[in-house]
Amino acid sequence: MSNTETFSNWENLVKKQLKTEDIYTILKKENLEGIDIKPFYNSIEKPMVSLPKIEESTHLVASYHESLEDDVFAFLLNENVENLVGKTVFINNKELAEHISPQDEDQYFSLIDVFDEKNAEINDQLVKELLAKDFKRNICVDISLHQNAGAAIYQQLGIALAKTKELVEVYGAEIINKLIFRIAIGGNYFFEMAKVRALKLVFNQLTKEYGLDEIPYIFAETSLRNKAISDSENNLIRSTLELASAMIGGADAVYSTNYLVEKSTDNSEEISFKQQIVLAYESIINVFEDASNGSYYLENITNQIADKSWTYFVEIEEKGGYLELLKQGFIQKNIYDHAVEEQKWVEEGKIKLIGVNLYPKLDQKKSIEELYNQNEIKAVRWAEMFE
Repeated sequence: MSNTETFSNWENLVKKQLKTEDIYTILKKENLEGIDIKPFYNSIEKPMVSLPKIEESTHLVASYHESLEDDVFAFLLNENVENLVGKTVFINNKELAEHISPQDEDQYFSLIDVFDEKNAEINDQLVKELLAKDFKRNICVDISLHQNAGAAIYQQLGIALAKTKELVEVYGAEIINKLIFRIAIGGNYFFEMAKVRALKLVFNQLTKEYGLDEIPYIFAETSLRNKAISDSENNLIRSTLELASAMIGGADAVYSTNYLVEKSTDNSEEISFKQQIVLAYESIINVFEDASNGSYYLENITNQIADKSWTYFVEIEEKGGYLELLKQGFIQKNIYDHAVEEQKWVEEGKIKLIGVNLYPKLDQKKSIEELYNQNEIKAVRWAEMFE
């Protein structure tokens, strides 16, 4: 049976079930990203080659705890740990990054954002100190803040490119393969897979402008934006799906932020890491290079997100670049506008948070005006409106 016949059969079946000829109006699914989603896919306009990742198997990153030292190979460090040998270490503290010296058998990565978003500048001294370190990846381009502040996916990726270009303009194209991208993965399962893949596409496109052919090193952590203080079990389910999105999308490292919002315990840290272990060792989704390659739906939305991200990046550059637009408040206002629209969808129940605005429905306690500031990029959880 041909694709055309399959599509026709599907259309007729749905018309019969919905008792209408106008099935596309009914089946259309809105989204705030401006991505066109069809209810049925039977082909792909631009088939993709497999999108590689840098690590052969995705690193499963745990917050450091001495009880995990024998079994865990990759740690996120906020403070110094003596005699940590033969591990992959992601440094999450500026003072620690300045003073640490890796041994030959260690792999060190910096997760320190060298951009000061509030003052719209690059911390030049910090960049130089980090570049002098014998790290696998020295400079972090952090867009996790932007996701948690409510930026659209295309805004996050456009900003990632704009921050990269700012660094290249100051430190030269040789900085490109010293970068690590820190991203936060939200709850829109397939869109977030496409986000990881689209970042690979647009970053590669940018590097070609400098005569290179590079792919990004992607450190993906679970989002804070869709988590609720009173709903830890649902948080755990949400973050597990986010980890799966990151692994299937092809992240090089994944980290689960604690599902107990604002009250981490040793037990919750252990469970947060075990989420990754179950996914990797039982589903084995961390070893594939590009697990979703060939999916008509994912290929389609990956291309759309990549196109919108590149367009936004070009807009930033034409208006003067990332730092200049931070000074003008343009970036902050763009993120604010999207974040507020998203929060309205939560308020109206179009975005569903089980246990917050659905099953049971909590009373609203804070207004959008109390939660957001159009002059500041700051993390805001959807559930804060009800807490």
